[in-house]
Amino acid sequence: MAHVSVTINGRQYRMACDDGQEHHLARLAHDLDQRISNLRAAFGEIGDLRLTIMAALIAIDELSEQRQRLHRIETELTSLQHARAAAADRADAIEADMVAALTSAAERIEKAVRLFEQADEAPQAAIG
Repeated sequence: MAHVSVTINGRQYRMACDDGQEHHLARLAHDLDQRISNLRAAFGEIGDLRLTIMAALIAIDELSEQRQRLHRIETELTSLQHARAAAADRADAIEADMVAALTSAAERIEKAVRLFEQADEAPQAAIG
Protein backbone atom coordinates (compact mmCIF):
# COMPACT_ATOMS: atom_id res chain seq x y z
CA MET A 1 0.00 0.00 0.00
CA ALA A 2 1.38 3.38 -1.04
CA HIS A 3 1.03 6.73 0.71
CA VAL A 4 0.67 10.18 -0.82
CA SER A 5 0.75 13.58 0.79
CA VAL A 6 -1.81 15.92 -0.74
CA THR A 7 -2.77 19.50 -0.01
CA ILE A 8 -6.45 20.43 -0.01
CA ASN A 9 -7.63 23.87 1.03
CA GLY A 10 -4.24 24.73 2.47
CA ARG A 11 -4.06 21.64 4.65
CA GLN A 12 -1.82 18.67 4.05
CA TYR A 13 -3.18 15.14 4.28
CA ARG A 14 -1.38 11.82 4.13
CA MET A 15 -3.52 9.40 2.14
CA ALA A 16 -3.17 5.67 1.49
CA CYS A 17 -3.83 4.20 -1.93
CA ASP A 18 -3.10 1.13 -3.99
CA ASP A 19 0.39 0.88 -5.42
CA GLY A 20 0.57 2.70 -8.75
CA GLN A 21 -2.37 4.97 -7.93
CA GLU A 22 -0.32 7.73 -6.31
CA HIS A 23 -0.42 10.07 -9.31
CA HIS A 24 -4.15 9.54 -9.77
CA LEU A 25 -4.87 10.32 -6.12
CA ALA A 26 -2.69 13.44 -6.31
CA ARG A 27 -4.63 14.62 -9.39
CA LEU A 28 -7.96 14.06 -7.64
CA ALA A 29 -6.78 16.01 -4.60
CA HIS A 30 -5.53 18.81 -6.86
CA ASP A 31 -8.91 18.92 -8.63
CA LEU A 32 -10.76 19.19 -5.30
CA ASP A 33 -8.34 21.88 -4.13
CA GLN A 34 -8.94 23.84 -7.37
CA ARG A 35 -12.71 23.57 -6.92
CA ILE A 36 -12.45 24.90 -3.40
CA SER A 37 -10.20 27.76 -4.57
CA ASN A 38 -12.66 28.65 -7.33
CA LEU A 39 -15.57 28.66 -4.88
CA ARG A 40 -13.58 30.81 -2.45
CA ALA A 41 -12.90 33.29 -5.27
CA ALA A 42 -16.60 33.33 -6.18
CA PHE A 43 -18.14 33.42 -2.69
CA GLY A 44 -15.38 34.70 -0.43
CA GLU A 45 -14.65 33.33 3.00
CA ILE A 46 -17.81 31.42 3.89
CA GLY A 47 -16.07 28.75 5.97
CA ASP A 48 -13.71 25.95 5.08
CA LEU A 49 -16.22 23.19 5.76
CA ARG A 50 -18.92 24.89 3.69
CA LEU A 51 -16.52 25.42 0.77
CA THR A 52 -15.43 21.79 0.94
CA ILE A 53 -19.01 20.53 1.01
CA MET A 54 -19.95 22.80 -1.90
CA ALA A 55 -16.97 21.53 -3.91
CA ALA A 56 -17.88 17.92 -3.10
CA LEU A 57 -21.51 18.49 -4.11
CA ILE A 58 -20.45 20.05 -7.41
CA ALA A 59 -18.17 17.08 -8.10
CA ILE A 60 -20.94 14.61 -7.22
CA ASP A 61 -23.37 16.55 -9.44
CA GLU A 62 -20.94 16.27 -12.36
CA LEU A 63 -20.52 12.56 -11.65
CA SER A 64 -24.30 12.12 -11.59
CA GLU A 65 -24.67 13.92 -14.92
CA GLN A 66 -21.94 11.75 -16.45
CA ARG A 67 -23.66 8.59 -15.18
CA GLN A 68 -26.94 9.72 -16.73
CA ARG A 69 -25.15 10.52 -19.98
CA LEU A 70 -23.45 7.12 -19.92
CA HIS A 71 -26.82 5.44 -19.34
CA ARG A 72 -28.34 7.32 -22.31
CA ILE A 73 -25.37 6.36 -24.50
CA GLU A 74 -25.59 2.70 -23.41
CA THR A 75 -29.33 2.70 -24.16
CA GLU A 76 -28.71 4.25 -27.56
CA LEU A 77 -25.94 1.74 -28.26
CA THR A 78 -28.25 -1.15 -27.40
CA SER A 79 -30.92 0.31 -29.68
CA LEU A 80 -28.41 0.71 -32.50
CA GLN A 81 -27.17 -2.85 -32.01
CA HIS A 82 -30.75 -4.14 -32.27
CA ALA A 83 -31.35 -2.01 -35.37
CA ARG A 84 -28.11 -3.30 -36.89
CA ALA A 85 -29.13 -6.90 -36.20
CA ALA A 86 -32.56 -6.29 -37.74
CA ALA A 87 -30.95 -4.66 -40.79
CA ALA A 88 -28.57 -7.60 -41.14
CA ASP A 89 -31.53 -10.00 -40.96
CA ARG A 90 -33.36 -7.98 -43.62
CA ALA A 91 -30.23 -7.95 -45.80
CA ASP A 92 -29.91 -11.72 -45.42
CA ALA A 93 -33.57 -12.17 -46.38
CA ILE A 94 -33.17 -9.89 -49.39
CA GLU A 95 -30.03 -11.74 -50.44
CA ALA A 96 -31.84 -15.08 -50.15
CA ASP A 97 -34.73 -13.70 -52.21
CA MET A 98 -32.29 -12.41 -54.84
CA VAL A 99 -30.48 -15.75 -54.99
CA ALA A 100 -33.81 -17.53 -55.41
CA ALA A 101 -34.92 -15.09 -58.11
CA LEU A 102 -31.61 -15.38 -59.98
CA THR A 103 -31.65 -19.16 -59.67
CA SER A 104 -35.20 -19.25 -61.01
CA ALA A 105 -34.25 -16.90 -63.86
CA ALA A 106 -31.20 -19.03 -64.67
CA GLU A 107 -33.34 -22.16 -64.73
CA ARG A 108 -35.87 -20.49 -67.06
CA ILE A 109 -33.06 -19.29 -69.34
CA GLU A 110 -31.53 -22.79 -69.41
CA LYS A 111 -34.96 -24.26 -70.22
CA ALA A 112 -35.46 -21.70 -72.99
CA VAL A 113 -32.00 -22.49 -74.41
CA ARG A 114 -32.81 -26.21 -74.38
CA LEU A 115 -36.11 -25.54 -76.15
CA PHE A 116 -34.35 -23.42 -78.78
CA GLU A 117 -31.72 -26.13 -79.25
CA GLN A 118 -34.43 -28.76 -79.61
CA ALA A 119 -36.31 -26.53 -82.07
CA ASP A 120 -33.10 -26.08 -84.11
CA GLU A 121 -32.38 -29.82 -84.12
CA ALA A 122 -35.91 -30.91 -85.05
CA PRO A 123 -36.11 -29.24 -88.51
CA GLN A 124 -32.59 -30.38 -89.40
CA ALA A 125 -33.47 -33.98 -88.71
CA ALA A 126 -36.53 -33.73 -90.93
CA ILE A 127 -34.52 -32.09 -93.77
CA GLY A 128 -31.59 -34.35 -93.62
